[in-house]
Amino acid sequence: MSGINTIILEIRAGAGGKEASFFAADLAQMYSKYAEQQGWKVSMLDESRDELNGYKEVVFEIGGLGVYEKLKNESGVHRVQRIPTTEKSGRVHTSTASVAVLPEIPEEKVEIKPDELEITFTRAGGPGGQNVNKVETAVRILHKPTGIIAACQSERSQQRNREKALKILQAKLSEFKREKEHGQIADERRQQIGTQDRSEKIRTYNFLQDRITDHRIKKSWHNIEKVMKGGLDPIIKKFSQLS
Repeated sequence: MSGINTIILEIRAGAGGKEASFFAADLAQMYSKYAEQQGWKVSMLDESRDELNGYKEVVFEIGGLGVYEKLKNESGVHRVQRIPTTEKSGRVHTSTASVAVLPEIPEEKVEIKPDELEITFTRAGGPGGQNVNKVETAVRILHKPTGIIAACQSERSQQRNREKALKILQAKLSEFKREKEHGQIADERRQQIGTQDRSEKIRTYNFLQDRITDHRIKKSWHNIEKVMKGGLDPIIKKFSQLS
């Protein structure tokens, strides 16, 4: 899959309440800034925010040369250890957010029967202005046989959101099918997201010690603020050396 140049990136808050949603927003910014530095195109497809403007969930489409090859190892549960800005007693919190990186699959490679879909339309939330919110442009698609859900609200027209939601669904179904063919019980997306428990992690971001540790390769990096602003190159390059 090294030739895949468009991905669906999902980030979801896990364990840790409000701090988890803040961390999900931080990860979204980190990947967006990294993509910008790479010259990739980033489109926000769907988002769900909490009352403090953190992300419960956000879905991006990212397109550019080598995007899947560079970001495929970001899939999994990310853990953060820090003192939240909302914490008055100075206590360190541990929270998680999950990341799923799905290669976008050409439509002809995934067969989806119309009668297997349940499509609902709602008013778009979040950015977009009053024009977006006047009509039911947001689209949510349920694939009934698998229970997989895809949604999009970034476009002004219902039809465009439907097209993009179908793209997301195709990517998810392709992963589901591929993993099923390999004899695995759970699809790769579920493995990537995991249970979102604090103990099930691929990487820890420890702000007090200014250290990021990837537990799969037992490697650590410092200058955490730079990494969170998109400075992912040292981590990405380390994985590319190992592959």
